[in-house]
Amino acid sequence: MKGLFKTKPRTPVELVQHLRHLLPYTAPNLAVRKTKRQEKICELRKVIHEMRTALYGGEREPTEEACVKLTLEFYKEDTFRMLIASLPDLDTGEFGILQTRQDVTHVIMNLQRQRVNGRSIASEYLECNSDLLALLLPCDDSELALSYGAILRECIRHQVAAKYILESDYIKMFFRYIQDPCFDIASDATATFRELLTRHKSTVAEFLSKNYDWFFQEYNSLMESSNYITRRNAVKLLGSMLLDRSNTSVMVRYVSSLDNMRIHMNLLRDSNRSIQIEAFHVFKLFPANQRKPPEIVNVLVANRSKLIRFFSDFNLEKADEQFESDKAEVVKEIATLEPKDQTMHNFKEM
Repeated sequence: MKGLFKTKPRTPVELVQHLRHLLPYTAPNLAVRKTKRQEKICELRKVIHEMRTALYGGEREPTEEACVKLTLEFYKEDTFRMLIASLPDLDTGEFGILQTRQDVTHVIMNLQRQRVNGRSIASEYLECNSDLLALLLPCDDSELALSYGAILRECIRHQVAAKYILESDYIKMFFRYIQDPCFDIASDATATFRELLTRHKSTVAEFLSKNYDWFFQEYNSLMESSNYITRRNAVKLLGSMLLDRSNTSVMVRYVSSLDNMRIHMNLLRDSNRSIQIEAFHVFKLFPANQRKPPEIVNVLVANRSKLIRFFSDFNLEKADEQFESDKAEVVKEIATLEPKDQTMHNFKEM
């Protein structure tokens, strides 16, 4: 009689409960037979795929009721933490689980966005369990790093998660991983770093104000990196931060530094055209600053002819009215500057 009747599909609650039952089998355990562990992991793979189907749909569209029930049950009894902790043991070799990590990533990302009666259950959970975010930070395993990074960026959509990382020492890890020799790890860390520094305006502005000195010392080193991708990403993100109205006070402080201006004058001469253009969007803020310190004024005056000559040949491939307008304003400002009563500086790099 076996096989004559179809197995009744598990409910969303049953799926999550069964998931919790199976997760302990992901970790190698000498007390568990290899064949039994293999059976349990194969079952786990099916459960996770069923959860993904319930959330994203398959032959049928997902139902709101199923998504709500699955969300509520998932954030009970620390299922989220258990699933994250099991990811490293969902290897692709011994049991051939090539798709499982991807399914897990999509399930968690979806559940981060689900709302129940207008409430973000994920945000409420992370507020009480923010320490688990440490499990998702960049790491040296490129495959795991991509899964962790995608999940972490989804978590950062919740202000409580972004605030936790920005206010901890974990934020300093990103300066290392952004420059990792592995392209996948570096790219993923860069994407998360950008999300942290652009998603929640008030939180970012507060963080930058409180941590200005060490943060921009580290950040400037990214723009002086020997890796052109690191330089390009860093100067582009900096432009986004400084030109955001919420960071006005930080921007004014940044463009009042001669050392900072020197970095961007060097970047204007970079061999990479994209970096030159991104550097211009930051450099233009220095001449535009109405309260330029004397040392900045004197360097601009000392290099006036070189700068004006440079900008006369500095054009985009396609016509851009805003770019031309900004460039004209920069040239006009530099052309009308008067030296301050200090020793003139000749900036040799330009």
